[in-house]
Amino acid sequence: MPHLQTRVLSVVTSLVLATAVTFTVVGALAADDPSIQGDARTGIQAAMTAYIAAQKVGGESLLHYDAVSGDLRRLTLVELHAGIVKKGHFFVSCADFAQEDGTLVDVDFLVVPTDDGFRVNQAIVHSVAGKKRAYHLEQQWPGLF
Repeated sequence: MPHLQTRVLSVVTSLVLATAVTFTVVGALAADDPSIQGDARTGIQAAMTAYIAAQKVGGESLLHYDAVSGDLRRLTLVELHAGIVKKGHFFVSCADFAQEDGTLVDVDFLVVPTDDGFRVNQAIVHSVAGKKRAYHLEQQWPGLF
């Protein structure tokens, strides 16, 4: 009987691990919501571009205060990502930036719909040199919009 219990435990453990890996892979691939199309997609990316342009100081640098580290980051745009997802009441898309020392910084933009299109509500440093920071918009502010 102990052999049967060990075998059942082994099978259950394998199933749990397989499920966890499946959800991890699906989550990793879910960086873009294909249902966000047309004017919405174009408007969200235009709002990000306008926000970045409006925040530039002294040429091509975006100044961004990082409340987690306490640093005022001087960032240069490397690439605006094409992916857009919906998290809670926000559309979220990101862009890669480089600091003056070459450190890569991934900034997420929280975009909201407005009467005349879309607007960036806030920019959040999501990762610095590949080290991600967690935030959970899906669980915040029920019924905000």
